[in-house]
Amino acid sequence: MRKPLLWIIILIISISMIAAFSLNGCKEEEVAEEEVAEEEVAEEEVAEEEFTILFVPGIADPFYFTMERGIKEKAEELNINLIVSEYPDAWGPEVQVPILEAATAAGGIDLILTAPTSTDALIAPLKKLYDQGIAILTVDTYLGDGDYSVESDYSFPLSYIGTDNKLGGKEIANHLAEMINEEGKVYLMNTNPDTSSVVDRGEGFKEGLAEYPNITFVGEDWCLDVQQEAMDLTTAALQKDPDIVGIFGVNVFSSQGSYQAVVNAGLTGAVKIASWDATQTLIEALKAGEVDLVLAQKPAEIGALGVEWGYKYLKNGEEVPKEVIPGFEFFTQDNVDDPDMQQFIYQ
Repeated sequence: MRKPLLWIIILIISISMIAAFSLNGCKEEEVAEEEVAEEEVAEEEVAEEEFTILFVPGIADPFYFTMERGIKEKAEELNINLIVSEYPDAWGPEVQVPILEAATAAGGIDLILTAPTSTDALIAPLKKLYDQGIAILTVDTYLGDGDYSVESDYSFPLSYIGTDNKLGGKEIANHLAEMINEEGKVYLMNTNPDTSSVVDRGEGFKEGLAEYPNITFVGEDWCLDVQQEAMDLTTAALQKDPDIVGIFGVNVFSSQGSYQAVVNAGLTGAVKIASWDATQTLIEALKAGEVDLVLAQKPAEIGALGVEWGYKYLKNGEEVPKEVIPGFEFFTQDNVDDPDMQQFIYQ
């Protein structure tokens, strides 16, 4: 009788162990399924948190094309949905505002990166979008006087991200003064009197020249971002003051137009050209000896910083500095072929 009883006990224990293992396996399977489900939910939440940023450039030129490249690269890195508006074919609010309105009409925009083409005329259109819940961040140019830290009708943008234009203008003046041996007549080819960046460059330049008593500032003209107009105005200035020895063009179009006027007048070398913006055209002119100095901004970095700070704000509510200022570089005939400098040429 003892052997059958022993086998019965062994059988009962075996069945209990098998049942326990099966139950434990089911629990592990349930836990694994729950973990997978949680991961899927997390992935859905990440997808739901994708933000949409709109970039509205100031004009179709190499500077803004290069800025767009920096914006795209950073947006891809951060999984941001990027929309790039139509490029304005001329500078000014009458062209930019309709493009801005068309790009935002469908909604769904979380943040706008834009270069306002007027310190005043873009305040109302951008404020209207801000009041609809869209964050605004200005790049390259700013609204009002650019001081967003003081409460005003134009202090709503998160930040101004761009070059210290007044400092750049002063440094241009110092370089040009050295090139003309700190004496002679100097002319300024500017673009738009209601655009923050070029106004600051001009003011910085004139302040810099004031430190040289033997340099005479003969005047400033405004080409309204039209290269042909810059060439015509510079030609007229050279005819009026044939002893001009130095010219500063404050951006792509003013620089390219003014240096071409000097070439056409047969004054290459006699009139020193300091230019702003490292376009392929200006770099080639520098290599040819038709331009003497090129200031290169960092548009790709400006664009990438705009996306990065915008993302920090949208994702975590992080406070954005009221201004973020990347530096700039100078191309000369001595360093224009330096491999390390090629990254600063606008693409």
